[in-house]
Amino acid sequence: MLVAILAHFAVAVLLPAISRRWGRVAFLVGGVLSAATLATLLLFFSRGAFGDPGDAVEQTVPWAPSIDLEITLRIDSLSVLMSLLVSGVGALVLFYYACYAKPDDKNIGRNSSLLVTFAGAMLGLVLVDDVFSLYLFWELTTVCSFLLVGGDGTTRRSRRSATQALLVTAAGGLSMLLGLVLLAAAAGTVRVSEIVADPPAAGPLVSVAVVLVLVGAFTKSAQFPFHFWLPAAMVAPTPVSAYLHAAAMVKAGVYLVARFAPGFSAMPAWWIPLVVLGLWTMLLGAVRALRQNDLKTLLAFGTVSQLGFLMVLVGSGGFVSALAGATLILAHGLFKSTLFLVTGIIDKRAGTRDVRHLSGLGRQWPLLAGVATLAVASMAGVPPLLGFVGKEAALEAFLHGGALGRGVGTIVLVGLALGSALTAAYSLRFLVGAFGTRPGVEPVRVERPGALFVAPVLVPAVASLVLGLVPSWAEVLTGRYASAYPSEGVRYHLALWHGFSVPLALSVLILAAGYAAYRTTWVLRRFAGRLPVALQAEPSYLATMGALDRTARWLTGRLQVGSLPVYLGVIIVTMSVVPTLGLLSGIGEQTALRFADSWIQPVLVVVMLAAAGAVVLARRRLTAVLLTGLVGYSIGALFVVEGGVDLALAQFLVESLTLVVFVFVLRRFPSAFGKRRPKSVKVRWTKAAIAALGGTVVAVLAVLVSGSRDGLPQTSHEYIARAEPEAGATNVVNAIIVDFRAFDTLGEITVLAVAAIGAASLILAAHRQRRRPDDPAADTDEEAEQDEQEVRNRPESEPGYQEGSVL
Repeated sequence: MLVAILAHFAVAVLLPAISRRWGRVAFLVGGVLSAATLATLLLFFSRGAFGDPGDAVEQTVPWAPSIDLEITLRIDSLSVLMSLLVSGVGALVLFYYACYAKPDDKNIGRNSSLLVTFAGAMLGLVLVDDVFSLYLFWELTTVCSFLLVGGDGTTRRSRRSATQALLVTAAGGLSMLLGLVLLAAAAGTVRVSEIVADPPAAGPLVSVAVVLVLVGAFTKSAQFPFHFWLPAAMVAPTPVSAYLHAAAMVKAGVYLVARFAPGFSAMPAWWIPLVVLGLWTMLLGAVRALRQNDLKTLLAFGTVSQLGFLMVLVGSGGFVSALAGATLILAHGLFKSTLFLVTGIIDKRAGTRDVRHLSGLGRQWPLLAGVATLAVASMAGVPPLLGFVGKEAALEAFLHGGALGRGVGTIVLVGLALGSALTAAYSLRFLVGAFGTRPGVEPVRVERPGALFVAPVLVPAVASLVLGLVPSWAEVLTGRYASAYPSEGVRYHLALWHGFSVPLALSVLILAAGYAAYRTTWVLRRFAGRLPVALQAEPSYLATMGALDRTARWLTGRLQVGSLPVYLGVIIVTMSVVPTLGLLSGIGEQTALRFADSWIQPVLVVVMLAAAGAVVLARRRLTAVLLTGLVGYSIGALFVVEGGVDLALAQFLVESLTLVVFVFVLRRFPSAFGKRRPKSVKVRWTKAAIAALGGTVVAVLAVLVSGSRDGLPQTSHEYIARAEPEAGATNVVNAIIVDFRAFDTLGEITVLAVAAIGAASLILAAHRQRRRPDDPAADTDEEAEQDEQEVRNRPESEPGYQEGSVL
């Protein structure tokens, strides 16, 4: 499992170099890798490598075992189903892209590498079994989709669509992470399988966590009100759209719901949002699809609608609905990849995807029209395609109420039937618009696509037909996933023919209603989509982003004012308020505190406090620096008292060097601080309050944290145990700095060296610029000294004096 994921990332690194030498061969290399992954999965599955339905193969890679951090991989029936889609559709898309891309396309290396990386991220997403790795791969798919949708960023539309997709899905990912962390804390484990097998007891915290997880799933799978980003992402090349919509990205949210549903489907906080928003998304997407003229946009809104359908099925609980949901996940990946790839061929050969300009393609491309007909029939739920088998199972799931009860189940059944009728309507609109003969429009004259161009399109369409004729093959996987739910009454099996039954009658009624809706599309095109502005998703998104932008401008305008005291005040207040929230939550804990370990400690503290107070009252610069050094030396003396001689030496060295630097700098300044303009009482009290707040919080936090320790942490025990045998050091602090954290120390030294070089360069550059010999206007040393004396003696009321400046 881990080898397959890492292989995708390794090949993705090599593809740009391959593309520079062999061009479109890079797509073929990536396709071979995905095909090899698919073949390996099928081989292991056929040999029973995954055992019984309840069994799973696990692999654990320790990351930080001392703090129980590890990457856990787990493959079961749901993981196999999603992995087959990711690798199978990925291979077809990459082979197709090799014919779709132009030989001189400069983005071949970029797109091939991103698609293979995307495939690896999706594999990781469906195979990992811990919440942190799940979030890692989740966000990796977000980044890949952003880069693929945005392309090379040369057009404003692509940049806007990519940014919109990134903001929506990344915000959902953060929500999901918080929900997963809360669930892990409540369950006492970060393993997803263990959380689902033994979910935490229902309560307000668990309900909030479940809702947060659902928000992440809704944003990724384009559920209302987050659905608007998906149609906008159609600016990406057609192969990219096919992969995003059929097997990757949008399937991630459905997978997340399917993964957690066995443990949480009975919670109202889980199934109510899924059922309500899923049904509404299904209906809204279908209506919007009927109003589109662009084939890709029509398919995009169709994807939104079908994702709502899948959310209802996999999230409502129950054996039959889970079986139908898993079957339709597979069916959707097959027919949607076919339709997008068909659209790519039409766009490539005809030069347009607008149904108003297409006519007569079916007669010129009978094979491609037949392939598209199979895919459209599966999407509409026409026998004998796999889509029909899955939809009939979905109708059966809610015919008698299912896991939701008879009342809610009946409402869901009506909603699914209505949405399925609209699905049949826009399926007809796609097929007729793409391949029909339009009255009054001249037939489009195009070249017949080559066999290599059509072959990747043919495979998923034929697979949908074969699995529809032999649905027991699909049930090998989908049935294993559904076995996590108890069967309602008689165990249901996928079949093309269940006899004359209510679901069959409903299927016939749905197809008839879909045809009627297609014939009266003008009604929907005229009146549909007129929602109130408050219910429209994209205007709400734009309003939200505008409000955030205005808030950021307002906040920046008040904080970034060019005043050092303001900057210090903001930093102190922030660092005081944020830790205080955590400090208040632990006040009730028992903390053992001691006044002092020896008599000299209070004396040093008094000296330190006296020096700190005298710094505020000092009027001469050198006096203030010396008093500040006295504070540092007092801290070093406390280290000596506690036995930390090495820390004390470091403290003394730092303080001594600081004093030397200050002396060199202060020789260029007046000896006394300048007279300051009188400040208002409000300003003085504000500064005093901020200073008191910062000092109090730091002091209390230091006392409580240091007093709450009941022993050394695990890492300290490891350092002590390994210091002498591995580093040959009897001083563990030296071993940590020099050996165990050598790279950190080297990095700190490097940063200091770079800062010193930069400061010295600026000083030398300013000095040389002031004394350029070739500048006749340059001041002599005497004139420069006179200018500096004038600046020192300039009254504060004259221009050029700035309160709070660094000097």
